[in-house]
Amino acid sequence: MLTLCGFGLSNYYNKVKLALLEKGVPFEEEACMTGSAEEAVLSCSPLGKVPFIRTPQGSLCESQVILDYLEAAYPAVPLLPEDPWQAAKVHELVTFVDLHLELVARELYPQAFFGGTVSEANQARIRKQLVKNIAGFKRLATFGPYLAGETFTQADCAAWVSLPLVGMASKIVLGEDLLVAAGIAWKPYAAMIGQRPSAQKVTADRKADQERLAALKG
Repeated sequence: MLTLCGFGLSNYYNKVKLALLEKGVPFEEEACMTGSAEEAVLSCSPLGKVPFIRTPQGSLCESQVILDYLEAAYPAVPLLPEDPWQAAKVHELVTFVDLHLELVARELYPQAFFGGTVSEANQARIRKQLVKNIAGFKRLATFGPYLAGETFTQADCAAWVSLPLVGMASKIVLGEDLLVAAGIAWKPYAAMIGQRPSAQKVTADRKADQERLAALKG
């Protein structure tokens, strides 16, 4: 059986978890915080990042690597189109969400969610980059009703866990939800995906993890 390692507050952990649940792949979960210096973690994820998985063949890290492994190893419930070009278009969307939206907005998270600060100069730089990247993303995403069209795909695993963070972080720090400002109605989309049993499971587990962490902090 596969073991998914990480923690429920990580959007990339939940990206993989959502895919596992959608595909009906049996798995166990093992709590692991990002940045661990333990050899048991570094031997699986050399940068100490989560998520990573343990398989009978060995370990894998990086969320998209894991999703592509799952697609090849467990093809019964596909999250990629069979047509190579359509599959590539899904990967294109995942790349935009993960690298061009979430990774840029992540620089706002210290101030948005963790009590830190982001300098005005960095805020201006991040805003400029997000505005540009969101405009590009809008050209690719169909929301018809799913990100890549009529079928739930890997792109939705990425978007459902990350678009809310991009929207909320920009609203909190920059004073404007840059996704909404660009005409991207991510809230109805997120609510639609949130009705899926897999997403409800992820949401419930994430909430439980939040409560456990809050209790530990006292």
